[in-house]
Amino acid sequence: MRRDQVSDAIIKILLYIAPMYLANSTAMLFGGKKPLDLNKKFFDGKPILGKGKTFRGTAIGVLIGSATALAVSVLFEQQTLLLSENYLALGVLLSAGAIAGDIIASFFKRRNSIPQGTQVLFLDQLDFVFGGMIAGSIYYVPDFFEIIVISVLTLIIHKLSNFFAFKAKLKNVPW
Repeated sequence: MRRDQVSDAIIKILLYIAPMYLANSTAMLFGGKKPLDLNKKFFDGKPILGKGKTFRGTAIGVLIGSATALAVSVLFEQQTLLLSENYLALGVLLSAGAIAGDIIASFFKRRNSIPQGTQVLFLDQLDFVFGGMIAGSIYYVPDFFEIIVISVLTLIIHKLSNFFAFKAKLKNVPW
C-alpha cells in the first residue's frame, strides 16, 4: 500500500466508526430512568432486556451518533465520499444499528441467565460494531481488512475506555 492509500484507509475507518462509538458510549453515559422493556418479563420468566437498556440511553445514543455524522459530513465532506455519497444517512444507520446491536446482545444475555453487568468476551465489545455494520450495509460494506482492523481497534478501545470509566466512577465494573 502506498502512503496515500494508507492514510485514506485510516480516515475511512475513523469516519466509519465515529457515529457508532459515540452512539454506544453516550447511551451508556446518559442512560437511566425508564427501561426499554418496561420491567416486563419474557415468556421464560426472565427480564426481556434488563434495567440497563433505557429509553433515554437509546434516544440519546442515536441522537448523538447521528449528530456526529452530521458534523463529520459538514466538516469533512470530501473525505466522507470515501464511504458514501450520503454519509449522513450512513451515520444515522450506523448509530441506530450500534444501539440495536447492543440491545440484541442484552436480549440474548438475559435468555442465557447472564446477569446485567457480567462480561461476555467479544459479545460485549463487538455487539454495537456489528449491529452498526449490518444496519449501515445499505450504504457501505466494509471489506475483510476493514472489519478486522475495526474489530481489533474496538477490542482495544473498549478495554481502555471501560477501565477509565470505571476509575472515574462512571461504571461499576471495569468492562
